[in-house]
Amino acid sequence: MTTSIKRLPRRMPGWAKLVTAVVLVLAVMFAGIRLSLLPGLKDFFGTETHDRSGPALLESIQDISRYDAASGNFQVVVDLEKDAKYLPDAIRGTRTLYVGAGTVDAYVDLGQVGKQDVTVNEDRTSATLRLPHAALGEPALDPERSYAVSKQRGLLDRLGDLFSDNPNSEQAVQKLASRHIGDAAKGSGLTKRAESNTTDMLEGLLHSLGFKEVEVSYGSGPKNGA
Repeated sequence: MTTSIKRLPRRMPGWAKLVTAVVLVLAVMFAGIRLSLLPGLKDFFGTETHDRSGPALLESIQDISRYDAASGNFQVVVDLEKDAKYLPDAIRGTRTLYVGAGTVDAYVDLGQVGKQDVTVNEDRTSATLRLPHAALGEPALDPERSYAVSKQRGLLDRLGDLFSDNPNSEQAVQKLASRHIGDAAKGSGLTKRAESNTTDMLEGLLHSLGFKEVEVSYGSGPKNGA
């Protein structure tokens, strides 16, 4: 009489476990992509957005004495690439193509105008004003017109996004877009346009108050308070 001897199951080696885990992760990612492409299933497995933000709190109030005299609209295409030193791009590296659209305001700070900068004759028919040169404000990106065209990430970066708190962060390209827009504003002639518009505004205002002659000039240098 013979009895069959059952073989004990072999333990899976460590490298096999690692390969299996990677395959499972890739399978889940692939399944998620396929589900998003199938009609009907996307709505079934879809997510809902709920805004549970608290009320905005007023932290401070700042008085502004500047006159915003001109505003420029700009658009820039940012191509930002980050490479690993010893790894190919398919393994580690990112490349983002981003379209940034925003505005830059040019203003004249009327708060720097002192008594010595304004001269009025005795019969109040002639006025001379000396104002500081126009300056540029900070670039402001428009989220409605700014967007990422494409994002390329290596395998390690994609796996890292699964465990990241903010996998779709675009802070780096947004900062770069703002910097390029600010540089473009400096060479756009926006400050000259602001000074011209400020002159027209002051001339119209003083003429309506009865002044016959109005002269407005611009000069750099520190201004004393009134």
